[in-house]
Amino acid sequence: MNARYNSWLQCFAGCDERYGLDEIIYRCRKCNSLLEVRHDLQALAGTGPEEWKSRFSERWRAVSGPDASGVWAKKEWVCPNVADENIVSLHEGYTPLLKINSPFDNLELNNLSVKLCGNTHTGSFKDLGLTVLVSMVRQMRAAGRDIPAVACASTGDTSAALAAYCARAGLPCIVFLPEGKITPAQLVQPLANNALTLAIDTDFDGCMELVQRVTTNENIYLANSMNSLRVEGQKTVAVEIVQQLNWEVPDWVVIPGGNLGNVSALGLGFDMMLRLGLIDHLPRICCAQSERANPLYRSYLKDFERFEPVKAGKTLASAIQIGNPVSISKAIKTLKDTGGIVEQVSEQQIVDACAATDREGLFTCPHTGVALGALRKLAEEEIVAPDDNVVVISTAHGLKFSRFKTDYHWGQQEQLDNPRANPPIRVKDSYDAVLAAINDRIRRH
Repeated sequence: MNARYNSWLQCFAGCDERYGLDEIIYRCRKCNSLLEVRHDLQALAGTGPEEWKSRFSERWRAVSGPDASGVWAKKEWVCPNVADENIVSLHEGYTPLLKINSPFDNLELNNLSVKLCGNTHTGSFKDLGLTVLVSMVRQMRAAGRDIPAVACASTGDTSAALAAYCARAGLPCIVFLPEGKITPAQLVQPLANNALTLAIDTDFDGCMELVQRVTTNENIYLANSMNSLRVEGQKTVAVEIVQQLNWEVPDWVVIPGGNLGNVSALGLGFDMMLRLGLIDHLPRICCAQSERANPLYRSYLKDFERFEPVKAGKTLASAIQIGNPVSISKAIKTLKDTGGIVEQVSEQQIVDACAATDREGLFTCPHTGVALGALRKLAEEEIVAPDDNVVVISTAHGLKFSRFKTDYHWGQQEQLDNPRANPPIRVKDSYDAVLAAINDRIRRH
């Protein structure tokens, strides 16, 4: 632990109730609002912005120890309360920021990059939050706290990350999954890491209700994004983006939104850099949702005057098929602070965006397709200008959603067009037949 810096939990709603990071608490005892991690910014400001930039850049070169993690290399900003020996890391973070050409016909996007958060150990950005949460649990258990297990509700990626980090730490893990609503690749990850995997006949919102009851009554530690420690790890994405842009702030950051923890997390990361002088303004944030799971978008249309949960419909973007997001209040604050907007996309727009971007060499998950589809709409409406610097957050690796890909290219996505389908060509065992197929493709390329 670094005694020079300190962090604590504080009521998000502003009633100023404070709690220690080692307390098992997820909502304010006074007003029942969500909590958030607060840092001693005065202590952090004792180090100047250029020194922070230099430290973070130097640590990026580390090959071992805490600094080999993109999260723990920013430990002073994330969770200084954890001793190094209790850090549970799988070298998460430090993911590529890949500049690509505009994938959309007749639309100029001259400064478009994709932050590949799925290029990490379990294949999604959830690793960033779970390394912090599981490390804190390990710290609390080392201090004698009775925490029999760690649990989460999940649409697939959180369960995979939690199971991996708990396995790494030697902690019992329980995951609540909606039966039949996640991909086989996502399901097998917690199984392989020996988590108790409960397939429940409900949707994510039903799993979330159950896990909250279990963790409240049984002292099992909750690992969903209503636990503010998750957000602390995920906010490092914002720092990495700016660092990879040579400390320049993008004009836009487009984030797919389900439970909405990532929207508030990146907002906190940008806000912290602003407060400590590393940047001089905030980017605009766009939260992108599927038309079939769009409660935030509906609230946005009413200027966020009220929020009403919805029953999420089945969408190809299964990880954000959430109708009652836990982090709604935090996300709305982030959008207001950044002059942000919310956009929605159809299933056809999701598959079109993924297929177009894959032609740039990516292997795009459907949730990233939601963000890209929203960006396309914003560019068509000239809300995003051709020369705006835009970063799209890719939340997971496409290999987790291989059925989504094969169904597209084999024409098996019902009621959806697939103009960029590229199925294998059956060819006879003949040199002439092979050469004819090759020449035909070259002519059409």
